[in-house]
Amino acid sequence: MAITIKDVAQLATVAPSTVSRVIANNPRISEKTKLRVRKAMEKLGYHPNFIARSLANQSTKIIGLVLPSSSIGCYQNPFFSRILQGLSEGAQENQYSLLLSTGKTEGEIYDGVVKMVQGGMVDGIILMYSRVNDYILTYLRERGFPFVMIGKPYDFIEEIMYVDNDNVLAAEQATNYLIQHGHEKIGFIGGDLNLVMTLDRLTGFQRALNRAGITPRNEYTLHDEFLHEGGQAAAKKLLSIDEPPTALVVSDDLMALGVVQSLREFGIRTPEEMSIVSFNNVLFSELSLPALTSMDIDIFALGFQAAKGIVQMLQTGEAPMAAIIPHQFVERHSCRSIKQGTMAAMNY
Repeated sequence: MAITIKDVAQLATVAPSTVSRVIANNPRISEKTKLRVRKAMEKLGYHPNFIARSLANQSTKIIGLVLPSSSIGCYQNPFFSRILQGLSEGAQENQYSLLLSTGKTEGEIYDGVVKMVQGGMVDGIILMYSRVNDYILTYLRERGFPFVMIGKPYDFIEEIMYVDNDNVLAAEQATNYLIQHGHEKIGFIGGDLNLVMTLDRLTGFQRALNRAGITPRNEYTLHDEFLHEGGQAAAKKLLSIDEPPTALVVSDDLMALGVVQSLREFGIRTPEEMSIVSFNNVLFSELSLPALTSMDIDIFALGFQAAKGIVQMLQTGEAPMAAIIPHQFVERHSCRSIKQGTMAAMNY
């Protein structure tokens, strides 16, 4: 005979409705009660029928994940595997599954989102990027469909729940680090200029230079894909300049590895002849030669908090406040001081 919610309720000495709320991870149920009910479920071997519950509640218990275009690049960059881990754990904690949607073009991605929304395939959506003038965001807003963004919105910033770092401040600190090491000829290698993250980091880079009285040089700023090949291509362009920079702020660790490789091919040593600060602090940044000085943006937390945010929105009907994930500067061996005398200590 099948075990039912009533059997669990009787063993846990609670009402059947309380068991249902525990299964749904309702925040109004105390942790003590949740523990007692879950122990009863485990003892009886009870497994909730989430499909039946979803049909009854008109809920899929599925969250849609929308990746940016250039999906092949996404899969190559370890940033995305780490952020997916955070998203997965945040969703599973609340018994939600994830449905991934992507495409080779923005049109294909848009069509996938429309199918998820109008087909009732998902309860809510997480946009894993923030673009300038994104018509997918406009579509979701116009339909009033629950969504959360990873990345600060370009528009409607007060109306949209998002999870992000303070990318302006992080890039400013990374650039200041190089300036305090005596560098004035500093380049910037960023990603797609349609990404708000790229714009924010470029703003922080330029702000640091201006405050130090250094005029930014247009030829020192390049943009490419967040890939190893993107870093290689950008480095080769910078090295073709008559007076190349002595230091670089690179907006992604994978790009930075490509930069280091290109420099090595041209006989330029890191950090002896070129200092590098990068972003993300993924595993191989510590294992590279030299180990990369990198801005740790806590990728896992970005995904985890985005999942928590959309679940809270679905459970309460209200959008939580934006979440700004702290960043941390991780100093390793890819930077060298060219400043005479002792440097002032920096606080990060």
